[in-house]
Amino acid sequence: MSEARPVSRSYEKEELQRGLKNRHLQMIAIGGAIGVGLFYGSAGAIQMAGPAVILSYLVVGIAIFFIMRALGEMSVAEPVSGSYASYANRYFGRFGGFFLGWNLVFIMAVGSAAEYNALGRYVQFWFPQVPIWASAAGTLLLITVINMIAVAAYGEVEFWLSMVKVTAIVAMIVFGFGIILFGLGNGGVAVGFGNLVNNGGFFPKGLTGFLLSLVLVAFSFGGVESVGYAAGETANVEKTIPKAINSIFWRILIFYIGAIGVMLVLYPWNKIGTEGSPFVMVFSKIGIPAAASVINFVVITAALSTLNSGIYASSRMMYNLSLQHNAPAAFGAVTKRGVPYVGIAVTLLAQIIGVIMNYAMPAKAFEIFSSIVVFGLVVGWVAILACQLKFRRAKIAAGEDGRIAFKMPLWPYSSYFALAFMLLVVVILGVLPFTRIALFVGPGWILFLYVVYTAFIKRAERRQGGI
Repeated sequence: MSEARPVSRSYEKEELQRGLKNRHLQMIAIGGAIGVGLFYGSAGAIQMAGPAVILSYLVVGIAIFFIMRALGEMSVAEPVSGSYASYANRYFGRFGGFFLGWNLVFIMAVGSAAEYNALGRYVQFWFPQVPIWASAAGTLLLITVINMIAVAAYGEVEFWLSMVKVTAIVAMIVFGFGIILFGLGNGGVAVGFGNLVNNGGFFPKGLTGFLLSLVLVAFSFGGVESVGYAAGETANVEKTIPKAINSIFWRILIFYIGAIGVMLVLYPWNKIGTEGSPFVMVFSKIGIPAAASVINFVVITAALSTLNSGIYASSRMMYNLSLQHNAPAAFGAVTKRGVPYVGIAVTLLAQIIGVIMNYAMPAKAFEIFSSIVVFGLVVGWVAILACQLKFRRAKIAAGEDGRIAFKMPLWPYSSYFALAFMLLVVVILGVLPFTRIALFVGPGWILFLYVVYTAFIKRAERRQGGI
């Protein structure tokens, strides 16, 4: 990144309305942490590590908690919609903010393309005659309208979409323990916990399988940082953000480890994923009619939640980029209700292009773009930790350390632990054949954005005598 500028004690003065309430933020945090991957994608990590994947979720959960606490420390002190891109702009220089901001916009465009495709396939479970593009277009129109109304509308929709996911997971855990302990739906015969060790032991794939599974588990938490984007529109930031972030670790324990643990106890690990969603298997076992349809509905709401959050995060990021002078000034325009409508319109266009890319590009070409999503997620988490280290040291140097309301626990060791974990993830990316491409594409992506930055931002800065 470019040479760091002197630390500013002020942050971007935004014109957004603080319409998100505590219950909205709580569910935004949950929605960010729970995606489609838990309902269908968890099988891949289970096949890689066996029952030891429970420990994988615990280790990753601790690292994610520290990353979120680092973000929370800065978000409470400097609550802006640009989140870590805004902090990078302030503490690492202008290119830092430019790269991370536009990187997020691209990630949301490409990442959403796969979500729209998946959602269309889930709709076809009930209505096979409906083409995928029609479902994608209808969904895109719906969530765009929701985001254009007011931030409170986004928060309310996200609250109920997340509630559906939470209800399904809690029901799965409760019914699962009913089967395990009391034989519910199993003729009154308790299943017990034998499946955790009966099929090759707790570590059937050894330490190697456990380590390799960390990457798949880590990426299942992609989006948890969405709480940071909401900081600029949250009422009573000093109370709501700490509550949301502190509860993330317990949600990980309950929702991820609880749900995955129930799956692994009920079924041999080497059979999970071979017969569809593990959730469908559990609900079918206890005799719930149309279990597959129930889970299909839950997964559709999970996809809607992800896409809804994507438009929100991307539009707020572009709004903040305009305040950094890292995007056209027009992106800073807002409605009377404080909605950045230009950013939403551009996000809409970007997601349409992403959907078209998903359909039109050869599989190999789209794989390259998808690898940027993987790379961008890692870079984003590393940026949060690096910015927090600079932020805290700047506060210490200014004698303002005592004014930090929501401090990172065990600092700086917790930050170094999380950074070491992210380094391990990068190493594993290079080991796994299907993620290795991210390490080759990533540097090229950074170079491309730097060329764009030099051609437009730096040139404009020189013409204007600096901004």
